[in-house]
Amino acid sequence: MAQNLYLGNLNHTPVGDLQLVVSDLGLVAVEWAAARPELDRFLRRLAHPVITDEGCVAPYAEQVFRYLTAQLREFTFAIDWSVLRPFQRMVLEAVYAIPYGETSTYAEIAAQIGRPNSYRAVGRANATNPMPLVIPCHRVIGMDGKLHGYGGGDGLPTKEWLLQLEGAVLA
Repeated sequence: MAQNLYLGNLNHTPVGDLQLVVSDLGLVAVEWAAARPELDRFLRRLAHPVITDEGCVAPYAEQVFRYLTAQLREFTFAIDWSVLRPFQRMVLEAVYAIPYGETSTYAEIAAQIGRPNSYRAVGRANATNPMPLVIPCHRVIGMDGKLHGYGGGDGLPTKEWLLQLEGAVLA
């Protein structure tokens, strides 16, 4: 992982105020401002100083805002995958590949990564996703076609709002 971490804010989005962290290698974290304790725990695990620098974060914040206002379907900035543990990285890379407006199930992701019985672990990897919105864990649904679990914003209503934004068809 890169040595420098930069923190910036993205306020007044349709899903609330957000904080973004980037490194020299790409995006590290997106978190709701109200969930700052979770972000702080994640950053402590990385053990690198965090510098507030709105300028470094601005290009990332602009794309996230454009996504949340239906002006962008695909992010073009880099992601610093090195901040993830190996299993989580494998899961979240598969989640990242789910196309805009489509969904996948926890079981389908587990099968895709070659661990078909690990759908609960896939759920846990999603629950601890440090880059929600960008790594679209909201696109992962239950085998019953229903929404299950979302820790961002207002929880399941936020997940539903994001899927509606993308035009995803739910059962």
